[in-house]
Formats: sequence, C-alpha cells, structure tokens
Amino acid sequence: MDASTRPGLRLGIDIGGTAIKYGVVDTATGSLAGPLEQLPTPGTPAAVARALREIADGIQSRKPAPPPQSPVGVAFPAIICRGTARSAANISTLWLGLDVNAFLGAALERPVQAVNDADAAALAEASLGAGRGREGTVLLLTLGTGIGSALVAGGKLVPNLELGHVELGGRKAEAATSAVAREREGLDWPAYAARLQDYLAHLEFLFSPELIILGGGISVRHQEFLPRLRLDTPVVPARLHNTAGVVGAVLAAA
Repeated sequence: MDASTRPGLRLGIDIGGTAIKYGVVDTATGSLAGPLEQLPTPGTPAAVARALREIADGIQSRKPAPPPQSPVGVAFPAIICRGTARSAANISTLWLGLDVNAFLGAALERPVQAVNDADAAALAEASLGAGRGREGTVLLLTLGTGIGSALVAGGKLVPNLELGHVELGGRKAEAATSAVAREREGLDWPAYAARLQDYLAHLEFLFSPELIILGGGISVRHQEFLPRLRLDTPVVPARLHNTAGVVGAVLAAA
C-alpha cells in the first residue's frame, strides 16, 4: 500500500438537484476525514461524470487519500434498483434507465455503488446520528430541492420510499413542503410550519413511526419551525446535517 494512501478512507459523493457534495470518509469511525466540499450539479449525465472524475482526481492528489481502486459511494436523487435509475424527479431525464454504477464507474475507473440519496442519509443517521440506538420504525425526510424519504424498520432499510410524491391538497407534497417551495413562495416560518404539520401528520397516520428525523439543508434552522409542530411522534433534526448523504453513501458501498 502506498504510504500516501490509507486503507480505511473512502470517497463519498452526494449528487443533489442543485449541488454535488463530496468528502473523504473514515470507514473506521464513519466520520469525515476532511472538509465537506461542493460544486453546482451539471445538467447532463456526461457533465456529471466529468465533474465526478475531476473530484476523484483532486481527492487522489491529497495526502492521505483513499486507495486508488477503492469503491466510491454515490448518493443519488432517484429510485435506484440494482444500480439503475428508475426515476428523475429533480435531475435530467437522461438518467432514466441508465446503469448509474456502470456509467460512473467507467468515468471514475473504479467501482461505484449508487444508492438513493435519502436512503444514504437514513443509513448514516440510523447508525451514527439522531436514530442511533432507536428501536422500532424511524422515518427520515430530507427537505431540499424536493423531499427525500427513507424508512428504517427494526434496523432494516426499506429502500426507495418516495413520500415526496404523496399528494396533499391536490398537489405533490414536495411541491408545497420542500425547502425550495418555501423559498419560491416566500413563506415565513409559521406558514411553512403549518404546511409541514399537515404533511407530517399524514405520514404519522400512514406509518406510525416512533421517530421522525428531518434532514436537508433546512434542518440547520430547525429552531424556526420544529417548536411549532404538534405531533404525537417525536420530531428531531438530523445530527449529521449535510454530511449524511456522503457518509451514508460510503456506508452503502462498504
């Protein structure tokens, strides 16, 4: 093993609708071994592949770096079935039907394991964050460009849950309740909390979770809206915040 590399380090990448976040994760601790960095998400699969190659090459030039052929974990904003994208709600439709593992693996010249972005966040939060040690059913929602969702029941992940597409009041929940929807409509925090209350109360009725974790960029401002919610289920902010997707992607690849 080259002295400039460390066996336990892995590159994790979180592809979002607006930004790509990435960082090096220490698999021994599940924590970032360096800064979380980001860049704007390009529009096409080919452009994303080029951006990821530049990221990987840049990471590999640092000391210490992940082993050159180590797997890369990629959190991806789509339904992922056996590595293939089956939806494209907030990304280019050119991803539909594409084998993300093979496509990005060829660009990076190393193994790639893609996982739904909300599933990645749930893996990280369940093992290292707000859901650590929690028994029963845990529901995680990421509020960002859209709404990602993931359910962990008895420690097992239920993959590809798409609860942002639940309809409330004649439109999809993510069109009314995502962080971008709040900004687009200029909602103040009381108005946004009221919408979130209706949405979470509906999910509470459907799934009876023992804990609801709210992630995504907006979770860092949880004090603005969490105290306004009135649910039977405890609702807590994600502890790993914007690092959850990157860390969870590496956990999935490992």
